[in-house]
Amino acid sequence: MSIQAKGGYEYFITFTDDYSRFGYVYLMRHKSDAFDMFKAFKAEVENQLEKHIKILRSDRGGEYLSGEFQQYLIDNGIVSQFSAPGTPQQNGVAERRNRTLLDMVRSMLSYSTLPISFWGYALQTAIYILNDVPSKSVPKTPHELWTGRKPSLQHLRIFGCPAHVLKGKTEKMESRSETCIFVGYPKETKGYYFYSPSDLKVFVSTNAKFLEKDYMNDFVPRSRIILNEMSGDTIPREVAQPNPIVSSDPTQDQQPTILRRSGRVRTQPERYIGLGESVENLPDDDDPYTYKEAMEDVDSRHWQKAMQSEIESMFDNKVWSLVDLPEGIKPIACKWVYKRKRGMDGKVETFKARLVAKGYTQKEGIDYEETFSPMAMLKSIRILLSIAASLDLEIGKWTSRQLS
Repeated sequence: MSIQAKGGYEYFITFTDDYSRFGYVYLMRHKSDAFDMFKAFKAEVENQLEKHIKILRSDRGGEYLSGEFQQYLIDNGIVSQFSAPGTPQQNGVAERRNRTLLDMVRSMLSYSTLPISFWGYALQTAIYILNDVPSKSVPKTPHELWTGRKPSLQHLRIFGCPAHVLKGKTEKMESRSETCIFVGYPKETKGYYFYSPSDLKVFVSTNAKFLEKDYMNDFVPRSRIILNEMSGDTIPREVAQPNPIVSSDPTQDQQPTILRRSGRVRTQPERYIGLGESVENLPDDDDPYTYKEAMEDVDSRHWQKAMQSEIESMFDNKVWSLVDLPEGIKPIACKWVYKRKRGMDGKVETFKARLVAKGYTQKEGIDYEETFSPMAMLKSIRILLSIAASLDLEIGKWTSRQLS
């Protein structure tokens, strides 16, 4: 099945400099756009950074073996190099970058409430972050080695977090801000990309208050597999990409090499496999995020049964006891968390609904002193398990509610 990114993109291509590890990514609507993307990349590198591509290293992708492309390289004085068939390790930097980027995209989408169609924004954000953070492979950040300037990290935000964004023009009685979702960093201007759930549009703005603390405190991850790999060690392939060697300083001992993004090719005919085409067992329907969405969902009957089962279980286990509310104290609110449990074939096996407390609404010194969390934190569980192991204690059978 094919999942298009926002803007109708189905493929992407990346180029990574072997010397600095600085990377570029381009989204494409058609796999045939790869040649045009390389020419755009070459023009940007030469015009903006005064660097010159000397060598283009690829894994024998059909798009780079074409006469048109090879002639283009010859005309521009670029040496074409190919890795041997079935030896992806010869293109190791590109292979590792591919896997890292897709791992980041999976994580970013899983930890957000955004639909899978935002994989394009997640991908561009992922490579933006990799370019600005230190790496064990190079002595400085890729951004500094590539541009000569140290990057600033103060503007980085959590992908998918909500933000109050100032509206441009409003009526007198209308709200002056709108709650949107942060989805990336624009390349052509300063500011941030925001997605408006009400308008279903992505726009750029600099006037925003990010709600990162609330987002992390109220976070419930979607434990679903996103962008599954084609096989055990084959990542979803966009287009086979070359590794051009770029040189801006002829006195350098080691020439930087721009590595192309390429998948590990098991079968040559499947050179082009779009990101959407590589998704396996990915459901079309998202899990409801609110009670209203659950009741309007096609599986509303199943969600009602799941909620009833949760309530009955809480009564049976005596999760709470009714008490009088102290004067001046507000009760902790709660919310439903819904999830479809799927089998190995991707089919829904059970519908789960959990009633969770909004513990982040508590204020220290007012609602709690030392004990505050309505749920056991994972690190607390790990501490208990470590103590039990060190003292050779026997641990009985625990349930999730016993750890609450």
